[in-house]
Amino acid sequence: MPAVTKPTNQKGDVLVDYEEKVFEDVKAEPGEKALVTFHTVAFEGSIGLVNLLQATRLLRKGFETSVLLYGPGVTLGVQRGFPTLGDEAFPGHQAINKQLVKFMEEGGKVYACRFALQALYGHGEGALIPGIRPINPLDVLDIVLLHRKSNAFILNTWTL
Repeated sequence: MPAVTKPTNQKGDVLVDYEEKVFEDVKAEPGEKALVTFHTVAFEGSIGLVNLLQATRLLRKGFETSVLLYGPGVTLGVQRGFPTLGDEAFPGHQAINKQLVKFMEEGGKVYACRFALQALYGHGEGALIPGIRPINPLDVLDIVLLHRKSNAFILNTWTL
């Protein structure tokens, strides 16, 4: 039987080289844009939160950054809480909401499809986090096409 001789990991131990950066730190050129789309359900995986963090990073790199919530993605943009809206029922419960607010406070724009809000999830515009702009379902394709025309970086977020 093999014996384990390595000491148990301790708080503060370093297991990887977190300081080495392999690639150059890319910054946006003046006027460059980015669009991050979300067709994912809030809390049904990490991709919603992870790519909101990526959107914030793009913004901080100088890209004029927009977030598009459509289909199940609108669930990222609704106000939540328990027992009342804004309350954090458990640690991390408001992580997505807080990240969207931070993104908008730093200058990012967030759009949510009105069709998905009402027809798919039974929410009205008043359910959205303040600052999120509701849009016509016909605008969903047009925002993507406008970003494509401007040679923007587009990150599509999907879960199945």
